[in-house]
Amino acid sequence: MAKTIAAVMVEMLVQAGVRRIHGIVGDSLNGLVDEIRRSGEIEWIHYRHEEAAAFAAGAEAQATGQLAVCAGSCGPGNLHLINGLYDCQRSMAPVLAIAAQIPSMEIGTGYFQETKPEYLFQQCSHYCETISSAKQMPRVFQIAMQNAIGKQGVAVITLSGDVSSETVEETNLIHPLFLPKPVIRPSDEELQQMARLLNEADRITILGGSGCAGAHAEVLQLCEQLKAPLVYALRGKEYLEYENPYEVGLTGLIGFSSGAKAISRAEVLVMLGTDFPYKDWYPEQAKIIQIDIRPEHLGRRTRLDLGVVGSVGPTIQALLPMLLPKTDRSHLDDSLEAYQEARKELDSHAKGDENDGVIHPEYLTSVLSEQASPDAIFTCDVGTPTVWAARYLKMTRQRRLIGSFTHGSMASAMPQAIGAQFAFPDRQVIALAGDGGFSMLMGDLLTIYQYNLPVKLVIYNNYSLGFVAMEMKVAGIPPFGTDMKNPNFARMAEAMGIRGIRVENPEDVPEAIDEALRHSGPVVLDVVVNPTELSMPPKIKFQQAWGFSMYMMKETLRGDLSDVVETIKTNFLK
Repeated sequence: MAKTIAAVMVEMLVQAGVRRIHGIVGDSLNGLVDEIRRSGEIEWIHYRHEEAAAFAAGAEAQATGQLAVCAGSCGPGNLHLINGLYDCQRSMAPVLAIAAQIPSMEIGTGYFQETKPEYLFQQCSHYCETISSAKQMPRVFQIAMQNAIGKQGVAVITLSGDVSSETVEETNLIHPLFLPKPVIRPSDEELQQMARLLNEADRITILGGSGCAGAHAEVLQLCEQLKAPLVYALRGKEYLEYENPYEVGLTGLIGFSSGAKAISRAEVLVMLGTDFPYKDWYPEQAKIIQIDIRPEHLGRRTRLDLGVVGSVGPTIQALLPMLLPKTDRSHLDDSLEAYQEARKELDSHAKGDENDGVIHPEYLTSVLSEQASPDAIFTCDVGTPTVWAARYLKMTRQRRLIGSFTHGSMASAMPQAIGAQFAFPDRQVIALAGDGGFSMLMGDLLTIYQYNLPVKLVIYNNYSLGFVAMEMKVAGIPPFGTDMKNPNFARMAEAMGIRGIRVENPEDVPEAIDEALRHSGPVVLDVVVNPTELSMPPKIKFQQAWGFSMYMMKETLRGDLSDVVETIKTNFLK
C-alpha cells in the first residue's frame, strides 16, 4: 500500500532511533503530526516558543550523541527555530529541523506567512533542501539525516503541508542511518615533524578542547611523556578536568591566571581538538602545533608552525612511540604551583559569610557542585553563570556541561535543560540561569510544568544584565540599560504549580539547594545574588584597568557612591 511522504518520514525517523520531536504544531505540519500520532513510536514535545525547541533538540543531541529533531510550522513558526539552530550548528550537535512551508501552489505569490526557509537556514546548516515532490523521497530525507549525523551539525528539510500528503511510489531506497566513526590520524611524515618539534623543546603546554572527548587517557599519557601542563578551553572542561594531575585550569577571559601563564611561558603550544577563538590569549613567541579533525580549522585563530588533521586519541597513540620521554618537570611543577595559588584565590571568594549579608554567586555555584550528583548534567546561560560554572563546577567522569559556548546566545540554559532531561529522565539536570536569560524564554517554564520534568532551575537573580554591566564598567562608562525589575520568581513558579524556593541570605543556601535537589519534581530556586560581583579576567590589560578606574571616578564625581563602595567591598576587600 502506498504511503504518504509524512508517513515515510516518520518511519525513517523511527529507524534512525529518534524518540521525540521538539516543536509547536501548526496547520502546515498537520500531515506530519498526524502520522506521529498514528505511529505512537515518536513523542511530540509541545513548546511555547520554537527557539526553545531548537535549543532543547541541540542539548539532546549533545547529551546523547544521536540525531535529534525539531520542527516549526510555516513562516514565523520555523523562523523562530533559527537562533537555536545556529547554536546547534556551532556546537556540532546533530539536529534535523523540519521547516514546514505554505501551500505549494502559493509559493512565490507573497502569500500569508510566506518566507524562503531554503535560503534562511543555509548559513546555520550543512544541508538545506526543499522536498517539492514525492519523487524526491526517500533520498532527500535520507541525505539530510546523514548530513546531520555525519557532519555533526544541522540539516534542514522544507516541506509544504499539501506535499507531505503526496504518496511515495518507491521506498526500496530506504536504508539505515550510518554512524561513521573513522580512525583519522596524520601521515607518518607529519607525525615525525611533530615529534621533532616536541623532542627539541623543554617547555611544552597543551591546550585541549571538545575534540578531546573520549581521549582522556591518551591526553594524560601525552602530558606525562612531555611533562606538560594541561590547559583547557571551556568546551574541553567536561572532558579533561576530572582525575587529571596535569590540569592547570582554563585560559581566556573567564579562565585562570595559571592557565594563561602556562601558555605564555611555553616554548611549544600543542592545540588538541580546540578552536579556541580569542587570538589575544595565544603566545607571541612559542611554536604552535594544532591537531584538529576539521582541516578548515587549522590556523584560523593563530599562526601555526604545524597543522595536522586527526582525531585526538588516534593521533596521540601514533605519536607517543616517536617521542623522547622528558625528565625535567620544572615547567609542569611551576604551572601546577601557580594553579594551586589561583585555585586558592578563587576559592577564597566562594564563602558564605553570614556577616557579609549577601550571597556571592561563587559560593552558590560551589555549593551546587558539592551537592549535585556525580552524574549531574549542568546547563548554563552565557554571561556570569558561564563564568561561575567554568570556575566552580567540578567535573567528574560522568558529569556534563552544556551551554551556548560558541554561539553565545542568551536564554539557552532552561531549554537545554529540558532537552537533556527528556534524554535522561533519571539523571539530575541543573540549569544555571541568569535572570535575563531565564526571563527571555520564561514561557517554556510551562513546558517543564506540562511534562513534570524534574529540572532544577537555579536563577542567579542580580536584577541586572550582569556581564554586560561589567563590560561597560571595563570600558569606563557607567552601566546603562542593564537594570531589571524582576518578580519573585519562586512565587511565580508556585503560581504555575512548580515548587519555588527563594533564597536571600547566605546561611540558607546549603539547605535550599539540598531541598531543591531532593524534590522529585521541577524546582525554581530563585537566589538573590550580589549584583556588584566582578568576574575578573586572569590577566588585566592596562586599557581595562584604566577603563574601570575611569568608571569609578565618574560615579564618584556624580555622587553615586553606593555601587562603587559595594564593588570595592565585594571584590577587593573580601
